[in-house]
Amino acid sequence: MFITFEGVDGSGKSTQTRLLAEWLRTDGREVVETREPGGTEVGERVRDLLLKGSAIAPWTETALFAAARAQLVDEVIRPSLGRGADVVSDRYLDSSLAYQGLARGLGVDRVLEFNLHATGGLLPDRTFLLVVPLEEAARRRGSAGDRI
Repeated sequence: MFITFEGVDGSGKSTQTRLLAEWLRTDGREVVETREPGGTEVGERVRDLLLKGSAIAPWTETALFAAARAQLVDEVIRPSLGRGADVVSDRYLDSSLAYQGLARGLGVDRVLEFNLHATGGLLPDRTFLLVVPLEEAARRRGSAGDRI
């Protein structure tokens, strides 16, 4: 099973990812936790570039996220699912649809098509969208480290 958590920074995605993974493990299941961008050497380099980089053009940003995602799918997610493990991810494709497709104005359909090619069409079995008041998310972000 492939499960993702989506929501604004500070909505609790990382916490819920960890809690679900722990709960599934109590049932004797193998669980692989991932985050985006990250989870592979390439993904962590992309994460570092996005956090520390200067202004990045919208399609460059989209391509970087898609590249990190493609590597994660190829190196971690598909092999894990292939051996019967559950994968629980802090972000996935929906984040690109929201941030690059909508917020950066590139178009949801165009960003979706681009990412479906990058991931070989892999979509989660279930996605949970965490919704919290923006003030609460901002308060939580203030006490956390770097966010993407």
